[in-house]
Amino acid sequence: MKNLKSDIKKILLSMFVITTLTSCEDNGYDDYGQDVNPTVAMNGEWWINISDPDGNALVEHALHKTYDTNMGDGKMYITDRVGSTETFTGWWLESPVTVNVDNLTFSATGVENTTDGSIVNITDGKILKNAGHSRTGVVVDSIYFKGEFDYDPGTILTFAGTKRTGFEEDEY
Repeated sequence: MKNLKSDIKKILLSMFVITTLTSCEDNGYDDYGQDVNPTVAMNGEWWINISDPDGNALVEHALHKTYDTNMGDGKMYITDRVGSTETFTGWWLESPVTVNVDNLTFSATGVENTTDGSIVNITDGKILKNAGHSRTGVVVDSIYFKGEFDYDPGTILTFAGTKRTGFEEDEY
């Protein structure tokens, strides 16, 4: 009986060791590596306030997104589109911008605003690491840029906000 218990323990230990060793192999997973695009440091969701040239608030806490074009071409998109619908939370903005990842700046000159076909200029775009605070006081990144649309030339809107944390208590 003692030998049987010993044999069972050896068999179970062997099965555990074999399972552990074979489950840790990396073979066959090369295709699943995460690709990192250059603008990943600038991507995210943002709560942005939009104000007119006199500083009057036009839109508060509009959800915007910045995301890579996945082309590795030094561009990203900025949009206030919600999902894939025709719902927008801010100034109906969806345009590509040229980025400088080294200093976290972005701009666009004479690019199409794909929401309505207008032309937009985006200037002074900057993401400031750890320079903002969420609704509950959590330190987050900050975003700032100015936009001028061809349907209202000369009127430069200011877009300024903070990165979305994803926590319910920080939602607007």
